[in-house]
Amino acid sequence: MIKKLLRFNWILFFSMLALIAIGTSAIWSAGNAREAIFHGMWKAHLGTALFSLVIYFVIAFTDYHNIVRWISPILYALSLLMLVVVLFAGSTIYGGRRWLWFFQPSEIAKLCTILFLSLILSWRDEVASEKPQIDGREIIDGENDEEETSGKRSGTFKIFCAASLVAAIPAFLILIEPDLGTTLALVPAVIAMIIAANIWRKGLFAILTIFAIAASFLFGAVYEAEKPGQSAEKREAILKYVPLKNHQVKRIKTFLFPEADQMGDGYTLKQSLIAISSGEMHGRGLGKAETNRMKFLPSSVSMNDFIFCVWAEETGYMGSLLLLALFAILCSSGAYVAWRAQDTCGRILALGATTLIFAHAYINIAMCVGLVPITGLPLPFISSGRTFLLTAIIALALVQSISIHKEIEE
Repeated sequence: MIKKLLRFNWILFFSMLALIAIGTSAIWSAGNAREAIFHGMWKAHLGTALFSLVIYFVIAFTDYHNIVRWISPILYALSLLMLVVVLFAGSTIYGGRRWLWFFQPSEIAKLCTILFLSLILSWRDEVASEKPQIDGREIIDGENDEEETSGKRSGTFKIFCAASLVAAIPAFLILIEPDLGTTLALVPAVIAMIIAANIWRKGLFAILTIFAIAASFLFGAVYEAEKPGQSAEKREAILKYVPLKNHQVKRIKTFLFPEADQMGDGYTLKQSLIAISSGEMHGRGLGKAETNRMKFLPSSVSMNDFIFCVWAEETGYMGSLLLLALFAILCSSGAYVAWRAQDTCGRILALGATTLIFAHAYINIAMCVGLVPITGLPLPFISSGRTFLLTAIIALALVQSISIHKEIEE
């Protein structure tokens, strides 16, 4: 037990606790400026955090190998089942059928997918480690180097296809809820895991290049269709070939032309920028954010997707810098655990879980300052949302388990 405590990553743990504390205070402040129904949201956030911390320690001191090998396939299958059920029996909130009773299956499915992917992507190295070896070299009977190389390429391609399918199924089910933001947050984690596993990198980069080109054409088409002065006939002719829903086109339009409709589609972004800028250096003080108190920020986002704006206005540049520094420390600690992991499974899992947290934090804050299109994505440990908070804490518990149970070679 003493050895496990010595391997416990305290920097990762305390940076997470600091972010949870900031989230609780930000939700308290945002909720007090709203209707009475929102006043107790900080208690739900804190209660979920305390409950999740119990699970955190249980998972952290459990060998992650057992979780990945024996539990991840079951969790992945259950997550797919929940994603299917929510499409037929889920509650519709803000235009998306995403809730099943009191939790959001898509948040759980992201972590279950990362867990199962770590098993799939590390399968090749697990098999290789079981082959008989002499002086660190595998014994190969009746095979020449060319056949061995060809076999490895074929194997990596098959693993890549299997991993892509494992990630694509939940991503598709989440996308049709519809929940584009959650799907986009999963993509960087999957890409990072595949790159770390050294699985068919050339093919992966080719696919990413194709998607980048397609995204460029997509943004270009929306820009051409929605630019000021464009005729309605030409706009309809262009958007007919754009595979996006109307609200998605509006979000891209707001990103490309933030000044075009500040009282309509661009209203939330405008108020977000006003709130952040009015915080100046030291902020207005907790509970004193005018944009929040005057309810210029919609209640549907002030405690969730745009809670960074509330924190930035109340604590200013220094508070925002503290928040960014804590996320940087948290993600750097997770990346360090991945780097120090002694097996492929641990390295891939730690990197996938850390990248998921990083993707959420980056996209959310970038969205608030207008660097990326607006999408519904919470800020880890800060935004109100019990399912995502639980998922984020468990993700870091898995990283902590890798730190504790890795075999350190001195």
